[in-house]
Amino acid sequence: MIAIFGGTFDPIHLGHLNMAEQCVKQCQLNTLYFMPCAIPAHKAKPGISDEHRINMLKLAIASNPQFAIDYRELNRSGASYSLLSLKELRSEHPSAPILFLIGMDSFNNLDKWYQWQEIVTLCHIVVYQRPGQICHVEGELAAYKADALTDKLAQLKQSPAGKLFFLNGLQVDAASSQIRKQLYLNDQAAELLPASVSQYIAQHHLYQTDE
Repeated sequence: MIAIFGGTFDPIHLGHLNMAEQCVKQCQLNTLYFMPCAIPAHKAKPGISDEHRINMLKLAIASNPQFAIDYRELNRSGASYSLLSLKELRSEHPSAPILFLIGMDSFNNLDKWYQWQEIVTLCHIVVYQRPGQICHVEGELAAYKADALTDKLAQLKQSPAGKLFFLNGLQVDAASSQIRKQLYLNDQAAELLPASVSQYIAQHHLYQTDE
């Protein structure tokens, strides 16, 4: 199985790493690819350079041999639409199961993504739930959930796409937006960051100005 975890990672934090670790463990993966986006279609452009984000991501995953980086969205011009990346991956791996890891907040808004109905035909959606989050979907997204939801890992392995799987287990409550705010205000955010990333931020004086 091929697993992709997309996001701005601005900055990458312990919540991201826990989310990836839970996915690797519960889905029995050999490798999970972090796929940093360049210009997110649903968020403001990251306030720091791609180089800084990639450097922090490299530091954060250096100790885990099951983590790697997929650079395709940084190498592509224009907005980072997940659909384009998944189409490329499906072209590269016509029959392999593809897992697309997202958070519960993203899943609750999946029906607002660009051509989301096609996205769910290209991959399995794997959802991680942070503390305090609930699944709240309506309409076509609720119908998709009812039809695609499974708690059987074997079903993800047996088909290339089309299933919905919720991760359980250890949860870490961390959000990049809150961490950036804490760093800007010089509040402590180190407990939510890998030590190497915290040191890199301090060394380069990141997140100290208005984004």
